[in-house]
Amino acid sequence: MNVPVLSLLVFLPVAGACVVALMPRREGVLRGTALVFVFATLLVAGAVFSRFPTGAAGFAFVERAPWIPALGIGYHLGIDGISLLLVLLTALLFFAALVGTWDAVRHRLKEYLALLLLLEGAILGTFLALDLVLFYVFWEAVLIPMYFLIGIWGAERRSYAAIKFFLFTMAGSVFMLLAIIGLYRETGTFDLVRLYELGVPSARQPLLFAAFALAFAIKVPVFPLHTWLPDAHTEAPTAGSVILAGVLLKMGTYGLVRFCLPLFPEAAEAAAPWMVALGLVGIVYGAAVAFAQADVKRLVAYSSVSHLGFVVLGTFVFTLQGLQGALLQMVNHGLSTGALFLIVGILYERAHTRSMEGYGGVAKVMPTFAALSLIVVFSSAALPGTAGFVGEFLILLGALRADWRFAAVAAVGVVLSAVYLLWMVQKIYFGPVRVEAARFVTLRWGETLALVVLVAAILWIGLYPAPLLNVSEPAAAGVLERVEATTRSMSSDGSP
Repeated sequence: MNVPVLSLLVFLPVAGACVVALMPRREGVLRGTALVFVFATLLVAGAVFSRFPTGAAGFAFVERAPWIPALGIGYHLGIDGISLLLVLLTALLFFAALVGTWDAVRHRLKEYLALLLLLEGAILGTFLALDLVLFYVFWEAVLIPMYFLIGIWGAERRSYAAIKFFLFTMAGSVFMLLAIIGLYRETGTFDLVRLYELGVPSARQPLLFAAFALAFAIKVPVFPLHTWLPDAHTEAPTAGSVILAGVLLKMGTYGLVRFCLPLFPEAAEAAAPWMVALGLVGIVYGAAVAFAQADVKRLVAYSSVSHLGFVVLGTFVFTLQGLQGALLQMVNHGLSTGALFLIVGILYERAHTRSMEGYGGVAKVMPTFAALSLIVVFSSAALPGTAGFVGEFLILLGALRADWRFAAVAAVGVVLSAVYLLWMVQKIYFGPVRVEAARFVTLRWGETLALVVLVAAILWIGLYPAPLLNVSEPAAAGVLERVEATTRSMSSDGSP
């Protein structure tokens, strides 16, 4: 019997949300039930990874069913090497976020857990949908639980941050919806695989590319569309920040790779210099602004702008190393920045301040926590042996092959990130103990488990990235072949 594993991935957490919503308000039972569904989703994601046909460039485990036949809209799911990486990341980070913040939320716990599970289902659906309307439904569905997670369980300025996040993302989504309708008018289908085969007329590509790219650039966020990010990160509860940084932003970078490059190769080729420039500005600007932050959560938020600039750079230099580096960097950034937000949440739970001046000497009272934190920071700073190094090294290699000046500017960002991250470590973990030591003696079991799992993943990818690179290479090569075929065609036609 063929098990619809992709539907299982999407609807297991959704079913968990329904079960949690119907349960009595008993704290332990609610948390345990949510954990069962999140862990089951992680097991299914692991099973998909273990059975995924390495070397295959197309989509596997494809599921199709009619949804609205009159409009040609179908329920169409599939997974390739690109989406597989993000599905694994999503399942792992939701598990880590739930256990790592086990006792952090007590107010309206049932609603909180139900929204968290709904969010997981919607994000997984976004990475698996192969019908444009289905993709748009999942894309928009993500907005609702995240809006409430920030708006209800966030910090002081939560309402402002939630509304800003919603309005920015919604504004981009409107353009994407118009572009999806425009694509249907041109081709008569919403099916992504069919669209790959048909191709989009050259004359229509610039406008459609711009609409899709704007929606994805806001979500990434690409400079100068990043202003919603620090507020959302700072005000969100710890689990919300982990998911927002670790997974939600990847919806934007995933969209650039899944839609903008293969659907509109000519427009992507034409826009590449601008996208590369924006990526480079984001790398340097994000790092420089992060260095100026006294609030540790805002520092990590601006570091995301810098690190995701690397992903944009790797995507638009059109080299296999650059694109594979961008895909791996999505995973690496999710692990390291998700873990950094978890660390900030653990510190805040004890000291109730986000100011770095309020900390000092944490390594003396919590050496295990400090050791785990240092590995996470080293990964974020792209030190060899950690996951961050592999992704950024491949991106720099790909950028160097395209133009040495891209690599030179990006290298400045690498140096800056090492400076502000080590400065943060010095302030928080070393020097005289400035906090009440009794609050910092032990890590809770959930915090330990979450950090150990994330650090293990960081070290595994850093020391042995081959399994992930082998899975993503055929899909990345397929995307680049479409762009290169278009370039060759333009050259043979004498087009500019």
